[in-house]
Amino acid sequence: MRGAGNPGALRQGGISLTGLVVVLALIGLAGVLAMKILPTYSEYRSVSAAIAKAKAAGGTPQEIRAAFDRSAEVNYISSISGRDLTIERINGETEVSFAYDKKIHLAGPASVLLEYSGSTAKGGPAPARVE
Repeated sequence: MRGAGNPGALRQGGISLTGLVVVLALIGLAGVLAMKILPTYSEYRSVSAAIAKAKAAGGTPQEIRAAFDRSAEVNYISSISGRDLTIERINGETEVSFAYDKKIHLAGPASVLLEYSGSTAKGGPAPARVE
């Protein structure tokens, strides 16, 4: 018989019930957070694609905004519209950029604020202007 003389030799290891509940609660919290954040990130990617498409359509700023609004309607973009776009001529090339915030309510007074911005400029979005 193994361990008959030493009661500690057969000690079992593993996670306790309390530890399991805590781990499952953390996994659940991470899952809920991901389910709330991923749709906003997907919308951000759609906005980035829509401004690139609108820029490729070219034309005046009004035409670019109208092209963006058409893409926004098709891609279910609701956080931003064509009038929220910043359209500038930089080094002779039209650049389109955007910035918006998305607030996600979690529970009670807790919420998450996501700040999205993007641009068609090669260097990425322009830094925020301080007024």
